[in-house]
Order: sequence, then structure tokens, then C-alpha cells
Amino acid sequence: MSSQLDRLRALTKNLKMKAEHDLSGNEKFTKVITVASGKGGVGKTNFTLNLGLALAEFGQRVLILDADLGLANIDVILGVSPKFNLYHVINGEKDIADIILEGPNGIKIIPGGSGISELADLKEWELERFLLKLSSLEKESDYLLIDTGAGISKSVLNFTLAADEIIVITTPEPTSLTDAYGLIKTLNKHKYIGVIKLVINKAIDYEEGEIAANKLKIVVSRFLKNCKLEIFGFILDDKAVPLAVKKQQPFLLDSPTSKAADGIYSLASKMCNQLYETNQANGLKDYFYKIVSFFKT
Repeated sequence: MSSQLDRLRALTKNLKMKAEHDLSGNEKFTKVITVASGKGGVGKTNFTLNLGLALAEFGQRVLILDADLGLANIDVILGVSPKFNLYHVINGEKDIADIILEGPNGIKIIPGGSGISELADLKEWELERFLLKLSSLEKESDYLLIDTGAGISKSVLNFTLAADEIIVITTPEPTSLTDAYGLIKTLNKHKYIGVIKLVINKAIDYEEGEIAANKLKIVVSRFLKNCKLEIFGFILDDKAVPLAVKKQQPFLLDSPTSKAADGIYSLASKMCNQLYETNQANGLKDYFYKIVSFFKT
């Protein structure tokens, strides 16, 4: 496993070095961000899709890869049925450009293959070939967001450890925090040296999100040597989210002034250094915790 990860890291590094060699001036390279979670049901896919939409509203070119291999569902949230998906690319039947979907706000989506068991356990050469094909999209987007499967399977680790940045999303529930710690521990074991950004989803308020995030950060700092964990932000629990899912609409578009949308916009603005003014009136308590979180960044 470690030798495979080393080769994938080297491949990714070589692809980026080649891109740097070919480009000049101040042109931007695609930033690869993997969104991962220790368990299912924490809202990872919804988060990834809506984060991409928010980044696009801030003028960023966004490509989303649905890499939840075998259980992909970004297309389900959008209410679309792609004719081709990752399965056809892995098999060599299609190029990546042939399967890309045009989504809302100008985002582009590489659909995974829901229910296709062959995608759940890719061979090393298949993954390397796919990464090479993916590199052909360099310069076409500012951000590549990768929505992985839940847990710590081989495919999740492959996509996660090769990324520029990792966002780990969890909820305040103890089981969810425990599983998030398990994922972070595994990333640390495989010598991931970057900063892991923590997002607490479905928090009742900012206080609950802050408490949950600090609990996890304390455990990580105590037991995981050289692990860098950053509390990136919080998404408040919001009835607008499941209502939008039932409509097969991203909640950012269905309820753009909701609490959940506000949290997504805040994180997206932080990622691309854009100003964002909240339209939420959540009282002095939530205002206080927002101010505290800003001072910590």
C-alpha cells in the first residue's frame, strides 16, 4: 500500500512540475482539494457540490470529480442521468472530456458510476492511467474538488493523499468525531504533511461547532505527531438542506439565504480570498463565535 501511494504521489508531483515548466508568467494552476469523511451521512457530497457552486459565484472555474467509486451520487443531487461516467473512462471507452457534465453556475462535473462494483477497487495501473488523463484538464479550472467515498478504503486514501489540500467534514456527534479522528490518524500514518482543514457540519449553533472542533483538535495534537489540523469553519444544521435534496436541487440555489448557504459562502470566500457579508441574523451569541473563529484563522 505504501509503495503504491509513493508512486501516486510521485506521479502527481511530476505532472505538476511539467505544468509549471510549460507555463510562464502569473498563470494559475488547478488547486486539487479532496473532501473526505470518516463515515457516511455527514453531508460530504452535498458540501462538495455546494462549495463548488459558491466558488463559481466568486468567479472561480470549478471542476468536481465524483470519486465516491461505486456509490457516486452528485448527479442524483442535481437530478441528472449522465450517459457516460468514470467507468467508461477507466475502461478506455471514453476520454474525460467526453463525460464532463455542465452544471449550474458554470461548474463542470466528472460523474462517477453509482452501483458499479468494478470502480470500488481500482487496480494501481488503472488509477495511474486515470490520473494521467485527469492531468489533461490542467489550466481549464482553478479548483478541482474531489468528492471521495466515506471511510478509509484504498481508493479514498489514494485520491486524498495525492491532493494539494484535504478537507475533512464531520458532524458534532461523538461517533462522527471518532470516525473523523480515525481518518485523520490514517492520513498521518501515511505521512501526509499538509494542513488538514476541519469542517463541522450540521452544528446546532456556532458554539456547538466550536466545542466539537476543539475536542477533535485537542485529541489530534495530543496523540498524532506532526499532524496539522486547522479548524476551517462550520455549517449550521438547516431544514433547507433536506428539502433541497428532495427537490434534487443544491441548497445554495434552492435557498441561497439559508443558514447552510451562508456557511458555504463563508468558507468559499475564505478559500479564494474574496469578501463576503453574511445576511444572517443569528444573534449576539453566534456573532461572538464568528468573531472568535476569525481571530483564529
